[in-house]
Amino acid sequence: MKTKKSAKKLYGVYFTLIVITIYIIIFFLDLNGAKESLKVSLKVLISVIPILFVAILFSSLINYFFKAKKISKYFNRKSGIKGWAVVSVAGIISHGPPYVWFQLIKDLREKGMSTGIAAVFFYNRAIKIPLLPMMIFYFGLKFTIVLNLFILITSFLVWKIMNLFNTDFLNEKVSH
Repeated sequence: MKTKKSAKKLYGVYFTLIVITIYIIIFFLDLNGAKESLKVSLKVLISVIPILFVAILFSSLINYFFKAKKISKYFNRKSGIKGWAVVSVAGIISHGPPYVWFQLIKDLREKGMSTGIAAVFFYNRAIKIPLLPMMIFYFGLKFTIVLNLFILITSFLVWKIMNLFNTDFLNEKVSH
């Protein structure tokens, strides 16, 4: 178990070193390109920091207030429609790039969240409340309602299908 954790940490270190090496090479080959790339990277970092903060805050609050038994009761394979509904709403109201939510969902899965429920969270992120007025403007109210209902209904099917899979196979990456 320790060797898997050590190997994963080393992969992170290797990845970071490779990225730094690429930046150094680009710096010598194309100074303007390197500067532009660093500016873009900095913009992305600045835009992601508030979302990361919220995700870390949620993760900390969940770890502090909710015990593993309680989490697994609401978000396990047998959580039922209530678990699906809660996670669907959470997916819809979540903002920012999906990768900032990976750590929170990983923590919840370690506490017993099912693979299906985790998939529902990411699936329902396709519904964006702030963008609904623009969608209605461009595509009409009927289209917007039907599409979003389709996303919700399909997320229900995704939940059911994901829970049919062998959970040991799908949960392999969570236990580190």
